[in-house]
Amino acid sequence: MPRVILLLVIVFTLVVLVRRAQQQPPHKRRAAYLQIIVGSAVIGVVILTLMGKMHWVGAALTGLLVAARQMLPVLVRLLPALGSLRTSGARSSSKQSEVTSRIIKMTLDHDSGDLSGVVLESTFKGWLLSELNRQQLDELLSYCQHEDTDSAQLLASYLEQRFPEDAQDREETDRGGENGPAPSSRAEALAVLGLQDDATEEDIIAAHRALIQKCHPDRGGNDYLAAKINQAKDQLLG
Repeated sequence: MPRVILLLVIVFTLVVLVRRAQQQPPHKRRAAYLQIIVGSAVIGVVILTLMGKMHWVGAALTGLLVAARQMLPVLVRLLPALGSLRTSGARSSSKQSEVTSRIIKMTLDHDSGDLSGVVLESTFKGWLLSELNRQQLDELLSYCQHEDTDSAQLLASYLEQRFPEDAQDREETDRGGENGPAPSSRAEALAVLGLQDDATEEDIIAAHRALIQKCHPDRGGNDYLAAKINQAKDQLLG
């Protein structure tokens, strides 16, 4: 009887953990599933060892597995750092700008001009915009339009790039919004232009010139992003 109860508890726990993993953003699900698999394996080995059905070697392997699991986050943090040592000159050619609203954090790659982003609020909190399909993006846009106009304009700029064939359908939404508030701090303005804190006036002007060429509406860009870039430059240059 105790074994049956233990088995039911384990099954119930696994079901709860799997459901929680399914609710994670797609880019986090793999790690969540891996944690479940590792945890299940550890628990299974411990139970078999306590029941005397597994050699001490199994328990030792379990300890190594737990240690490896604890070290994994450290290795993940170190690997990018190790990679950056081999590509020390790449940082200057892969600058990014960040524009953050209440609901969305958007990133613009300076080299390719590609937009990417992450959702900060709503039922899709933590999701990458690239993970959302068209229906989900429309749902998010509707949420932004009701909750935060600034976020709606920011998402519209992403939709323009990802679905250029539908740009005309969103023209009314884009024109109806305001430019949004200017960056609230120097750090935020620098992030918009993709600059560091020690940026000079020449750096600011050069970054603004390069970005506005990619985002200016007359060149197929977006009014909202162009306005943000102009606001950042004005704030930094006083």
